[in-house]
This record gives sequence, structure tokens and C-alpha cells, in this order.
Amino acid sequence: MKRAVLWLLAVLLGVLLAVLSFFPAAWVADAVESRSGGRLTLGDAQGTLWRGSAFIGGAASSNGAVTPLLPGRFAWKLSPLSLLGMVDMELSNEQALAQPVSFKGSWKQWQLSPSALLLPADGLAGLGAPLNTLAPSGRLRLSWTTLELALAGQRMDVNGRTTLEMADMSSRLSPLKPLGSYQLALDWRGQQAQLVLSSLKGPLLLSGKGSLNNGRLQFSGQAEAADGYEQSLGNLLNLLGQRRPNQGGKNIIALEFR
Repeated sequence: MKRAVLWLLAVLLGVLLAVLSFFPAAWVADAVESRSGGRLTLGDAQGTLWRGSAFIGGAASSNGAVTPLLPGRFAWKLSPLSLLGMVDMELSNEQALAQPVSFKGSWKQWQLSPSALLLPADGLAGLGAPLNTLAPSGRLRLSWTTLELALAGQRMDVNGRTTLEMADMSSRLSPLKPLGSYQLALDWRGQQAQLVLSSLKGPLLLSGKGSLNNGRLQFSGQAEAADGYEQSLGNLLNLLGQRRPNQGGKNIIALEFR
């Protein structure tokens, strides 16, 4: 009887290992779509849970088509030790990532290695007014230091620094192209982040400071035209906010988000 039970357990274990070994990547895509409420999906998922690839897409259209949100395909390698709570995954994408990214840790806490991700500028319009009216275009690059990530209930705590570089930005509302290049630095501490916006170059100058607290943005800054561009940028500045004179008598636009 003991031998029969041991034999049965060995068979069940073998079947389980075989199923896990060939766990299809398409099932992973279904899990991602479910956990994101349908906002994200893995398109054309190929391979298995342990080694596969897919592109990251948004919500599927009525005909089931998925539009990629980021360039290229993301390929992953996941160690089987993750089943024991020792997560070790590598994510790569030659078109979108500056270098492969590693996730190491447990089921609820990870360390993300430094890298950078190319982002489409038209995604900024989805953040609402006034960006949806400006319809910005340009090159976006999101870089980060080593990040500490941890699940806290239904929320994600983040510790580290991320920097969004916005190069040669333009707007459909201005014939002047490009308007400038900018940098947004965020220092993360759990559910909060301190942010600083600064201009790197260009006729449209943007600056300011603020914070993110549990997803709520508070920001105070200003927009102004560089010397010699006041007239050509006048209409665009009027759309950004109300004018107010600074100490030098020059008109600036107050950027306030509460």
C-alpha cells in the first residue's frame, strides 16, 4: 500500500512539473489583463512562463486587436526557484530598454536593476488637461536607479529615483518646433514622491516643484518664453494658464495643479 501511494505521489509530482514546465505564456497574458482590469495586455504572447516574449498593449478593441503601447517585444527569463519564493527574472527589449532589467527578491518584495525605457510622447495626452489639448510630441526616456519595490496590500511601495527626459518636445498648437527639452526628476519614498521639473534648452521654459501622494499630484511651477520668443509663443502660453508679472516685470504663466 505504501509503495502504491508513493508511486501515485511521484506520478502526480511528475505531471505537475511537466505542466509547470510548459505553462504557456498565453496564460500569463490572461493573468496580466485580469489584474490590470483590462487596461494592459500581453499581445502575441509566445513561449512559456519561464521563457517567453510578448509586446505590451492597451485594452483590446471591439474586434480583439491589440495596439502596442511600447516599441519592440519584451522577452523574459524566469527562474523555477520563483516557485519557492526566490524570484529571479530578467526582462529584455532591444528597442525599448537601454539594457536588460533584473527583478530579484521574494513574492512581495523585489529589487529592480537600473536601466532606461523609451516611451511614446503621445501617451502624455492621456494625463488630461492641458496635455490632451497640447497634443505633445517628442522623445521620452524614463531612467531609474536601483528601485526597491514592495507590495503593501493593494498598493506598491517604491523607493529610489526615476527621471523622465523629454527631448525636442513640440505641440500641434505651435508652429515653433521644437519648443524645448525638459527633465522631470522624482524621488520615491513608499507611496510618496517629490518631483522637480526643469528646462534643459529651448524657447519655452518650464520649471516647478511638487509631490505625488498616493497618486494625487500637487505641483506649483511656471512657464515663460525665452528672450526674443515672447510674441511667437504668446498664444500657446495663454492656453497654459493665467499671466502674472515676476519681479523683473516679465510675464510668466503660473502652472498649478492641486
